[in-house]
Amino acid sequence: MVDTEALAQQSIDILAKLVAFDTTSRGSNLALIEFVESELARIGVEGRRVPNEDGSKSNLFATIGPMIEGGVVLSGHTDVVPVDGQPWTSDPFVLTPRGGRLYGRGSCDMKGFLALALAAAPELAKAPLARPVHLAFSYDEEVGCLGAPSMIAEIARVLPRPQAVIVGEPTNMEAVRGHKGISVYRVTVTGREAHSSLTHLGVSAVMAGVKLMEVLSALSERLELEADPASPFLPKGASLTIGMVQGGTASNILARECNFLFDLRCPPGLDPDAILQPFFAAAKAMDAALKARAPEAGVRIEHRSTTPGLTPEADGEAERLARLLAGDNGPGRVVSYAAEAGQFQDAGFSTVICGPGSIDQAHQPDEYVEVSQMQRGAQFMARLIEAMTLQV
Repeated sequence: MVDTEALAQQSIDILAKLVAFDTTSRGSNLALIEFVESELARIGVEGRRVPNEDGSKSNLFATIGPMIEGGVVLSGHTDVVPVDGQPWTSDPFVLTPRGGRLYGRGSCDMKGFLALALAAAPELAKAPLARPVHLAFSYDEEVGCLGAPSMIAEIARVLPRPQAVIVGEPTNMEAVRGHKGISVYRVTVTGREAHSSLTHLGVSAVMAGVKLMEVLSALSERLELEADPASPFLPKGASLTIGMVQGGTASNILARECNFLFDLRCPPGLDPDAILQPFFAAAKAMDAALKARAPEAGVRIEHRSTTPGLTPEADGEAERLARLLAGDNGPGRVVSYAAEAGQFQDAGFSTVICGPGSIDQAHQPDEYVEVSQMQRGAQFMARLIEAMTLQV
């Protein structure tokens, strides 16, 4: 019988170590990966890296228990969003307990789940497991779920087929059966610089960019109006937002360049390319119009990433298992954020989301996870150990 109080405290101790690693997506996660490898080595478990192209970042997966089919994957990302400009009241990279909460960047999204999995690992290694538990830690989830696909492909290639994948994004330890997909685009408009009094001699990339952003704004409003009222998501339909805009050097210079990033989040079943066709057509027309005034001008669209949505599974094995482990008898739930769960499902794995903390705290200054959530997570892990031992 696992001591859940001790497991919860151990997970909090590990969480403090994980938070101390600055794994903001723009940097490397290798120091954290090395720490995880050392923790697993202590219990005789060897991790397998799946690095990015230049080796500056890496996924890691490992198996505890027999190398047979029917295992469970516990998956989470190691990277976090930036703290730049956020008004934190404590050091974001020092786990700070206060009022029943644990403050720190990534405490909620989603190093709390990683800490729970690592705390459970020694107990799993000691238990007479009838089926394996696989740990799968990724990089660059926060910048488009870029790292997980190569790891998922390797898991599918070398591991016996798992029964279920549990992605530990923050859900208040409740099973989530569906999430939206996300497509991210970068638009670069190039013009020709000139004095702002001589508009006939130049082309303002910013003015052209504003017109394209107006197309996206109108499309966003249309998507809201056309949303299926029966949709379980909130917002109910696809949503489109422009997240970053840059351009120009001075108020009296026609801007040579303007670029902006936008994302489109779609419920499963909607085609982002079809939704964006009016924008692509407007961008093509704008490109031709700018080139007619200045050959070096134009519009370029970079499709940075697409993450598929998680489609609710009828009688899904992963959801059934997560509900059993979490003691969750509530309604079927979906979320509007995107996650790596859709990527696992696309690879043919039954997948669910279930992890400690609330998504409301993610990406915020003074991000926190409640101690009670870590305690619930410890109970979840204890039940997992029992389930994998008894084959229920």
